[in-house]
Amino acid sequence: MNALTVTGLCKSFGGLRVMDGVDLSVSPGERRLIIGPNGAGKTTLFNQITGEIAPDSGTVGLFGRDITRVACRRRAHLGLARTYQIITLFPHDTILHNVRLAFLGLSPLRWNPLAALDRRQALAERAYAILARIGLDHIAERPLAQTSYGERRRVEIAMALAQEPKVLLLDEPFAGLSIDERGDVQKLLLSIPRDVTVVMIEHNMDVALDFADRITLLHFGKVIVEGTRAEVVADARTREVYLGT
Repeated sequence: MNALTVTGLCKSFGGLRVMDGVDLSVSPGERRLIIGPNGAGKTTLFNQITGEIAPDSGTVGLFGRDITRVACRRRAHLGLARTYQIITLFPHDTILHNVRLAFLGLSPLRWNPLAALDRRQALAERAYAILARIGLDHIAERPLAQTSYGERRRVEIAMALAQEPKVLLLDEPFAGLSIDERGDVQKLLLSIPRDVTVVMIEHNMDVALDFADRITLLHFGKVIVEGTRAEVVADARTREVYLGT
């Protein structure tokens, strides 16, 4: 049984076809890299997997269950989590509060408007544990706006991990990072246990290739190359549409 299965996924915006019959099968525990030039349909693929955009046709499966028509908010409860290309956090709240909110998303407490998060010790302890895992527990009380871009990336990944996903989608987690920050994020991703399946969009090939078990190359909304790192890098179509050689 695959962790993630996409079959015949199609999507158009007006007369622009951005997804043209995409098939994708990702095994449990796999590290899959999605590459392709700008406009290839990579983020649109993620948006359809998570339910933020409904496909025109095709299906999305999660561990054998068809989730194509499952509401976006329900998919998180089924084990699907993601990060975004543009960081979507609460800059004026502390790092700790941001991570606590991630835990709250899957807790019955989210339905209680009178619940004071500051008094929920169990949530705070879990949030500190996640922050210790990514090396940011020492600045847990710092407002997010006072952190570096790389630290915010790590907080976003920590918030996704706080949801205890079975499948984690990462949309360009290395974008805009310095060399040192890329190293920190790379260590964090390598520490994710294999019971979490990871699918990552990334343009930084130097770090991404070391991470991936298999690679899928998208171009104009179609899968044109798929295989191991060696197979994809050696393929002439990869050099033509992505590497520019």
